[in-house]
Amino acid sequence: MKIGIKDIALAAGVSKSTVSNVLNGKSNVSDPVKERILNLCQEMNYFPNNAPIKPAESKAILFNFSDFDRSFYLKIVEGINDYASSNDYDLIICTSKSCEKYMRNSMTDGAIILDLRMNNETLFRIAREQYPIVVLDRSLDNPCIKSVIVNNYEPMSQLLQGLIERDYKKFAFLGGPEKTDDNIERYSAFIDVLERNNITFQRKNYFSGDYREGSGYKAAKIIMLASEKPEVLVCANDNMAIGAMKCFRDMGYRIPEDIAITGFDDCELSRTLGLTTVAIPNFELGYLAARHLIENIQGKGNVETLKIMATIKWRKSVK
Repeated sequence: MKIGIKDIALAAGVSKSTVSNVLNGKSNVSDPVKERILNLCQEMNYFPNNAPIKPAESKAILFNFSDFDRSFYLKIVEGINDYASSNDYDLIICTSKSCEKYMRNSMTDGAIILDLRMNNETLFRIAREQYPIVVLDRSLDNPCIKSVIVNNYEPMSQLLQGLIERDYKKFAFLGGPEKTDDNIERYSAFIDVLERNNITFQRKNYFSGDYREGSGYKAAKIIMLASEKPEVLVCANDNMAIGAMKCFRDMGYRIPEDIAITGFDDCELSRTLGLTTVAIPNFELGYLAARHLIENIQGKGNVETLKIMATIKWRKSVK
């Protein structure tokens, strides 16, 4: 019996229009209802009429990432595509929360995930031997999911120690979303190195951002209102550091004479601005993610966590 949208709606206890909204990626449906509908679609083998169906002989992988910082992902995409194309795999790129509908063998053979909107529970449900997944933003313990992640702790530790050796003693930290693995590791390294050097850090000097440039600008404005200003602002990524640099300069502060600043990522603009940062080998990160995914698709791989090393780039934003 052919399953239709009416059957999905009946099983989910919702209207056909609600099912249609979910399948078309609209945001007017609650997450629990959306999750229930997508689960039923998979369980009942329902495929929307407008969904692209992958020919049986073709090979394709999916890359799902957040869409707020396209420059950060460019080298990762290049690395993924380089390995995928050399092995005759097509690459499908998706930045929507609704990309789950493409994560089935009728459309793709496996997926690389760099988007925390795709939660762990969803990944555990989708991943299977016939549909392996590689994650780039978290470490997961699952027999069908491999983590290829950046070693954040070591380079951040080296960066902080280098700042201390340059005689900086008053620090502020601008973090990203607090529950992300990247932010947790980078902040942990920051705190551990300060403690090892007997430097006190007050929580009031921790500022929360969202990895976007605008949050860096706002945090810098707040920092400049304080009676006691830090000597250096350590940022959890380059975008926020660049936003903070713009704010400091707009307010007449010199970098690094009045305040130093560091980032993490080494985006192209950070090089132009002379931002001291940690350089992530993003092309290699994407290339390795694609290699391990395709090896797992072919039954030749493993799911041991792979950590990629990053290096410090000292530039003129610190003394």
